[in-house]
Amino acid sequence: MNEQTYEDFISTVSHELRTPLTSIRGFSQTMLASWDRLDDESKKKFLKIIEEQSNRLITLVENMLSVTKLQSSKDMLIYKETDIKPIINTVVSIVKNQYPSRKFVVDVSNKTPTVLVDRDKFQQVMMNLIENAAKYSFENSDITIKITSCENCEFVSIKISDTGVGIKPEDRERIFDKFSRIDNPLTRKVQGSGLGLYITKNLVEKMKGKISVDSLAKDDGKSFITTFEVRFPVCNIENQAREICKQ
Repeated sequence: MNEQTYEDFISTVSHELRTPLTSIRGFSQTMLASWDRLDDESKKKFLKIIEEQSNRLITLVENMLSVTKLQSSKDMLIYKETDIKPIINTVVSIVKNQYPSRKFVVDVSNKTPTVLVDRDKFQQVMMNLIENAAKYSFENSDITIKITSCENCEFVSIKISDTGVGIKPEDRERIFDKFSRIDNPLTRKVQGSGLGLYITKNLVEKMKGKISVDSLAKDDGKSFITTFEVRFPVCNIENQAREICKQ
C-alpha cells in the first residue's frame, strides 16, 4: 500500500467511523438529558437507532480487520471438506431476523457435493452476499439462494438473487473495488462502507473460486433481478492433495 493509498484508506475509515459514533453519542446524550420528558415511543425509537448504529460500527470494524488480513501474507486458509446446506441455512436464519419483510427461498439438492474451502471464510462470503441481497432489495420481495452442480463438475455453483433497482453493466466490475458504492435510490437509503463486496471477491478468489454478477430487467421495466454467482471447487482427492501441498 503506497502512501497516497494509505492516506485515502485512513481518511475513508475515519469518515465511516465518525458517522455511527456521532449518532450513538447524540442520541445517548439526548436520552440522558431528557429521559423524564421523553415518552416510551421516543425512547424505543432512539434506542433502536443506537442499536442499528452500533451494529453498523461492529460490521465496519470487522470489515476493516478483514481488509487488513487480506493484505497480510500471514492470513492462512484452513481447507476442509464442507457441506454447503447447513452453513447457508444458518446464514439465512440470521439475515431473516434482520430483514423480516423479505422471503428467503433456499433451493439445495440433497446430492450437492461438498466443497473444499476454509469454512469460516466461506460463511463470511455467504453472509456478505445474502445480507447484501436483503439490504438492497425491495420490501416484501424474494431472496433466492440456488445451489447447482453436475456430474463430474469441478465446481459447485451458488446463486443469490434479489429483486431491486439493478446494477448497470458499467458498474458490475466497479462494485468489487474497495470503498466503491453505486448510486441509486436504494443505496442512498442504505448506509455502507463499500468494503463488503471487495472482501467477498478477495476471499472467493483466495479459495480458488470465482464470482460474477448479472442484472436482468423484469417484464414491468421498473425492477431487476440481480444475481451474484460464486463457484467453489468440489471436494475431491485431487483438490485436497493440491491444497494440502500448498500449506
